[in-house]
Amino acid sequence: MNLNVFGEPLIACCYEPLTGFVRDGFCHIHEADHGSHLVCAQMTESFLSYSKSVGNDLSTPWPAYQFPGLKPGDFWCLCALRWKEAYLAGQAPLVRLEATSEKALDFIPLETLVQWAYRENKR
Repeated sequence: MNLNVFGEPLIACCYEPLTGFVRDGFCHIHEADHGSHLVCAQMTESFLSYSKSVGNDLSTPWPAYQFPGLKPGDFWCLCALRWKEAYLAGQAPLVRLEATSEKALDFIPLETLVQWAYRENKR
């Protein structure tokens, strides 16, 4: 069973756009995923610009890879080390903790992820 950072069952990160290393909506570990796409993050304009500036353009669609191109507000499974790099550069996007794999804790302390937790606007 895939667990989140709280040791509970991992929930889906996003189905639209369809995310995850195997495009199943989940940020779980997969033996072929050398990038460790484990962190469910909400895209922001500043993060997308930062990512593009360091050579990872997440805004431009790549249909051949079933990649729609991301926009602010989208949720996406990010590589744990890319999220950490953005965090250290002051550009980290918010994290949906319940949809972030416990394996992300191999790269990022839980306390750090909690500080960047996405909280849904509940009315």
